[in-house]
Amino acid sequence: MANLKAIRRRIKSVQSTQKITKAMKMVAAAKVRRAQARVLAARPFTQRVVKMLREVVRDTAAFDVQDLPLLHRRDVKSVGLLIISSDRGLCGSYNTTIFRKALDRIQVLQKEGKEVKLILVGMKAVLFFRNIKVEKLKTYTLLPAIPSVEEAKLIADQAGEMFVKGTVDAVEILGTDFISMLRSEVINTKFLPVEMPPAEEHVALQPEMLFEPTVQEVLQLQLLPKYIENVIYQALLEASASELAARMTAMSNASTNAQDLINSLTLVYNKARQASITQELLEIVAGAEALKG
Repeated sequence: MANLKAIRRRIKSVQSTQKITKAMKMVAAAKVRRAQARVLAARPFTQRVVKMLREVVRDTAAFDVQDLPLLHRRDVKSVGLLIISSDRGLCGSYNTTIFRKALDRIQVLQKEGKEVKLILVGMKAVLFFRNIKVEKLKTYTLLPAIPSVEEAKLIADQAGEMFVKGTVDAVEILGTDFISMLRSEVINTKFLPVEMPPAEEHVALQPEMLFEPTVQEVLQLQLLPKYIENVIYQALLEASASELAARMTAMSNASTNAQDLINSLTLVYNKARQASITQELLEIVAGAEALKG
């Protein structure tokens, strides 16, 4: 009887957990649709800004852009690795995959003789790299659930300042690229200095493209700020959508596993209950036979 009570308690406990995982799945499913819409809406603008900046810089004489610090190329002795993770868990292998790729990238850079410095976004990244002996330049935690341009500008400005001051000679972004509800990929994006397109992909600027008052001012006041803000903003949007999709999948799997466990425990409970009833009947029959004596 005590065994039956323990099984019933276990079934109720799993059912309670299943209710939580189902609720979290529904919340993530509702949010991920909106996150996906934000990602798809922002991509064309970000891609166009990046493409225009690269083409303008490539077609502008080196003398004309030498006073723009964000475009300075120097020997890379230290690399700032901006790692984007989540603040919360319960999203499957989302963070683990990012950290595995980050460790691989750190090892590659260190083997090349470059110093690695980390810029961490998300509580999970801060906790994971807490005991790893790599310099942490900046951490960002407890960011809004919906990425905003303001927080992207904050991160971009500080990363740009580190590059301009020479704290790092290059900045890379390691985050996720949202592909579908069931798939996302960890990507490494060269952020600073601005990466030039391959020669075969280069398309000369159109003759009707004019810059006023000068190319330098347009780059410094418009294109470069838009570039650093939108690349970070897009990375945050992609990470948010990927995290929600991973959480939805993880909670769906957890709910399915909980149901399988409930079914298994119910079968065990029914067998134990049947055995208990059979044992009681045998005792009654044996007692009746003994009375007939």
